[in-house]
Amino acid sequence: MKKIINGKLYNTDTAKELGRDGGGDGFRSWHEELYQKRTGEYFLYGEGGPATKYAVSVGQNSWSGGSQIIPLSMDAAREWAEEHLDADDYAEIFGMPGEGDGEKVTLCVQLPAALDAKIRAGAAQAGKSLTAYLEGVLSEALR
Repeated sequence: MKKIINGKLYNTDTAKELGRDGGGDGFRSWHEELYQKRTGEYFLYGEGGPATKYAVSVGQNSWSGGSQIIPLSMDAAREWAEEHLDADDYAEIFGMPGEGDGEKVTLCVQLPAALDAKIRAGAAQAGKSLTAYLEGVLSEALR
């Protein structure tokens, strides 16, 4: 599904799915998927039957199932993940909370495409993940 909201494109086909949940049956059936765009922004794609929060009016006292994309702040994405995912899935996305000095945080930045390409090429050449490569580069630059 693609949707433009406040001048920004949200596309479930190009964003990374981070987790999903769902339940109910019949008219109460629903499912939600948490996504992260390449820009670091989070959004929720939800779909449900006529007795869910995704219901849409199709006439007087008539309802049908529907779907929606909802942009989320990082805090809202974390809250959704806390409520709908298990601890291991949450930790894979956001890191394990409360692990002291080794705790990692998610940082969302926008970079020029040319710089992104150089960073990715450097990580590939070094045989490191993008995160590990950037940790090393930034640690060295901030000494």
